Amino acid sequence: MPDLKEKIPEINKTTRVKTSRGYHYYFSLQNKYIKSTDRLFGKNLELKGNGRYIVAPPSVIRDHRYIFEVPLARILPLPKVLQKTGLSASIAEDRHHQKTVCFKMPKHHGHKMDCIRQILKRDLQEGERDNSLFVLYNLLLQNKNKKEYARRIVVNKNRSLALPLTVKELKKIYRKTYSYSCSGIRDRLHYIQCAQCAHRFKNGQLSAGNILIKNLRKLTELSNTQRSIACLFGTVFDGENPSISRIAKKANMDWRIVNQAIKNLKKKRILPE
Repeated sequence: MPDLKEKIPEINKTTRVKTSRGYHYYFSLQNKYIKSTDRLFGKNLELKGNGRYIVAPPSVIRDHRYIFEVPLARILPLPKVLQKTGLSASIAEDRHHQKTVCFKMPKHHGHKMDCIRQILKRDLQEGERDNSLFVLYNLLLQNKNKKEYARRIVVNKNRSLALPLTVKELKKIYRKTYSYSCSGIRDRLHYIQCAQCAHRFKNGQLSAGNILIKNLRKLTELSNTQRSIACLFGTVFDGENPSISRIAKKANMDWRIVNQAIKNLKKKRILPE
């Protein structure tokens, strides 16, 4: 960018890394405190300061390997123009950040769903941000929160991340709605733990309405296949109505065997018709 070279003449001499969409230029802070901004010089340029990080060589993201075109040994001190810009940006963004931090998140509908809490608590990393925010948005809608409110939570969660999504990337989160089951969430988000979820298991325990609890004495009368399917309904698919194909995939069984086992479980009144 010609304008950038005019403002920072030494930019081509300092440490430089080739990215998939452009370049990262490194400067040494030398114990100075500079806050980040995504509107450097009023343009779509990012300045990463104290407390932030970037992808460094030799990382590989989306089949692109980050490499040093100018080695780290040639890093230059932070230019004065960036010191002044970073300082003014930090003052402006502090005011904006103050509004964000002071936003008191009301108790959303579905607050007993622990997966929502886990997403909000986690510092989402690149590779899990899109899925996590998409699931979060849809879970809030599923629990009868208004769209405007759900978006506010997603936007504030994104702002809190060390590596947030861009405005363009964030818009994709709201393009469509999707209804998630507990197992569907676990399939998409590897870090979700359901053991203590009050939504799935009351107080972290199997409820009286659980298939396994209701039919505990009958389990010994079942075949191995029927018992396996009943266990899946009582744990992985608790409270859900999964398709035959989903059950077969999870059980690693032929769908016809699963289908027959389900018919038998219904005849025995272990599964509802």
